[in-house]
Amino acid sequence: MTQEIHGTVAEGFEAVREEFAAVLAAERPDYAGQLSAYVHGRRVVDLWAGPETDADTLFGVFSSTKGAAHLVVALLMQEGTLDPDREVAYYWPEFAAEGKQAVTLRELLAHRAGVVGSDAGFTFDELADDRLIAERLATQRPFWRPGTAFGYHALVIGALTGEVVRRATGRTLQEVYEERIRAPYGLDFFLGLPESEEPRYRSVEPMAPTPAQQAVLDAAPRGPHTLASIAFNEHVPGAGTLVGHPNSRTVRAKGPASAGGVASARGLAGMYAAAISGLDGRTPLLKPDTVAEVGRIHSVGYDLVARAHKSFGLGFQATADTWHPFLGAGTFGHSGAGGSQAFADPRSGLAYGYTRRRIAFPGGAAPENDGLVRAVHRAALTLV
Repeated sequence: MTQEIHGTVAEGFEAVREEFAAVLAAERPDYAGQLSAYVHGRRVVDLWAGPETDADTLFGVFSSTKGAAHLVVALLMQEGTLDPDREVAYYWPEFAAEGKQAVTLRELLAHRAGVVGSDAGFTFDELADDRLIAERLATQRPFWRPGTAFGYHALVIGALTGEVVRRATGRTLQEVYEERIRAPYGLDFFLGLPESEEPRYRSVEPMAPTPAQQAVLDAAPRGPHTLASIAFNEHVPGAGTLVGHPNSRTVRAKGPASAGGVASARGLAGMYAAAISGLDGRTPLLKPDTVAEVGRIHSVGYDLVARAHKSFGLGFQATADTWHPFLGAGTFGHSGAGGSQAFADPRSGLAYGYTRRRIAFPGGAAPENDGLVRAVHRAALTLV
């Protein structure tokens, strides 16, 4: 039996509800997820389905967290507090060790620094501590010559850029995000979930691949000492799995800026709407020049960690190249390993957020996002 869809869509977005219904029909009976979208700051899609799920339910969004983290950096760049062409060591002198003295903040944001992890790795609890990660990586030798290539700094980029924020402002990235972005807009997207909000959280459920999907996963195991294994901390025995990361209260409470955020789809989409369009009568967080700069592709081609074609702007994925090529040039956002997707398309005024409880095969933005994003984008274009 197909689950009931809850929520609303604006006139002209009826096809989005139909596409969401198609997703439910193709999923397991226990599917739980949310879909939200804004166009020019007006919410036009607000849908959810599944057991223990409503519009206010919070899910672990893994690397979609990076979008919130780097919106903070974008704001500080816009205000002149941070200069992307300054060396990281200008703000954080210890980072200059092991030949990293010339790495700029721009290169770091574009995943070009080569410091994707630690030779020794991190324990499960250490991955929740951005300050500890930054301290450890300050003395880490890069895994490639900085600036010559790029690779996804999956579990550490938020700690590295967060340390730059802390050195420049005297405040943690999480504190700046809470004070400048989340609280003023009332966003259900937390980098550090208060105890009082814990009842709204639903634990991440592991991937449930079909036999054919499991065969694909089994056919391409990662070696224990590959660059990808180091980047995802898989070379450390007993460090736990990525699935368990947001299910730890310690992780949720600290909100590590690489992958420790929790959000609803409303929170994801609302943040990007606030960034490019503004919400509730407020002006946009980012000026057009800043929007263009963070969305401009800085790294494109073969990602040394993912071993595939990827694209990055400044701290954000270049979403139109990486995931959805029909979106406007300069679209920026970030997906998460659990299947979440979130972005802003400045050309259409679209801000999109999607969450799901169970990790989707094969990881990263869930496959159903393609159809959902197409339906939302097609409807949004009629309003431009």
